[in-house]
Amino acid sequence: MPEIISIKGLELRFLHSKADTQGSLDMFEMTVQPHARMPVAHYHESWDEAVYGLEGEMTFRIGDGEVRLRVGESLFIPRGIVHAFRNDGQAPATCLVVLTPGVLGIDYFREVAALLASDAPDLAEMGAIMRRYGLVPAPLN
Repeated sequence: MPEIISIKGLELRFLHSKADTQGSLDMFEMTVQPHARMPVAHYHESWDEAVYGLEGEMTFRIGDGEVRLRVGESLFIPRGIVHAFRNDGQAPATCLVVLTPGVLGIDYFREVAALLASDAPDLAEMGAIMRRYGLVPAPLN
């Protein structure tokens, strides 16, 4: 049974992780509530990310540009490129996310969910968690 993790307007339904794919990939469905966004723009040096729109519409900032992801569309985020996303719409949006190779795993999302569940999350701790798992916090250009 897939594990579901909720993080401030985001819900991740983990389908596969590095643990059950021998490090080949991480794969999860992500639902983003209206007006929710990725908490911190970042990049990763050790994996690439592919995203496929399943429902609704999201806006991704990738490097210097913005891309709308709609149902049936996909986008590719190469390692090293700063990115973030948001849902500007009035309805939830869902996408399928595949990270290759699978080096992130589910524990990162568990730790972030626990940190952001507090009333006053420590942003320095958020950055430390991100870096420990191979994500590099970065401002968008």
